[in-house]
Amino acid sequence: MNTNPQFPSQFARGRAAFERGEYRLSVQSFEEALQEISPNSRSGGEIQTWLVTAYQAMGKLDEATSLCRQLTTHPIYDIRNQAKQILYILEAPRLQRPDAWMSKIPDLEKLPDSEPKYQKGQNKYKPPKNEEIGPINTQDNRFIWVALGLVLALLGGLFWLS
Repeated sequence: MNTNPQFPSQFARGRAAFERGEYRLSVQSFEEALQEISPNSRSGGEIQTWLVTAYQAMGKLDEATSLCRQLTTHPIYDIRNQAKQILYILEAPRLQRPDAWMSKIPDLEKLPDSEPKYQKGQNKYKPPKNEEIGPINTQDNRFIWVALGLVLALLGGLFWLS
């Protein structure tokens, strides 16, 4: 059983880092948590399983496969079974994907810098320098009077029918 109060926080920190995509930090946290607990315990096996996944996410497939092979002989059946399933995935052949299946992400480093449209600390819109604001149409097109007349005619018709 774990007697170190740091273990739960290290393990939780590793899981949180993994979920944020900070795999290097998650590996470090999992390794620290593993030093504080027996690797043959259920918690130790769970940490090692997370560590395998973090190694895989970092691209360290050799370390992930090696640790996963060790876990296939773990004393806890659930850990052993899960390690066998993960090992099956790790050792599966890599399939070639056609280029048509992949989305090309453009390199945004090559784009020229643009001026910000909003000034920091203010909520006022700052139009770009090359954009001119055209004249505003202020002529009354009598739409409101036509709409008001239509509404009054409809209300009068409804009143007359009732």
